[in-house]
Amino acid sequence: MLAGKPMDEWIAQYAKSHQHPVNRFCHTLGIPMIAISVLLFAAALVVPGLWIWPVTLFVVGWVLQFIGHWFEGKPPEFFSDWRFLFVGLRWWFAKIGGRA
Repeated sequence: MLAGKPMDEWIAQYAKSHQHPVNRFCHTLGIPMIAISVLLFAAALVVPGLWIWPVTLFVVGWVLQFIGHWFEGKPPEFFSDWRFLFVGLRWWFAKIGGRA
């Protein structure tokens, strides 16, 4: 699935298109919002009325992503390779850990 490239290479390429401070800030907030929304979508299947939270987090998280890329002046990496949809969260962990 990752074309034989190590995850470090994927993260490095992802980081190259996330250099602008506003983009990095938007992704620092938006990526965990999207990740949490996915978990809450699963919970919303069994908890009535919970659906509004995952929908809100998901939409706001993606809006932040696109605002960040507007400042960056580059399209999201997943426009050219869908596998980058699975790199963002790993980049976020690397960024929080001081490695990206």
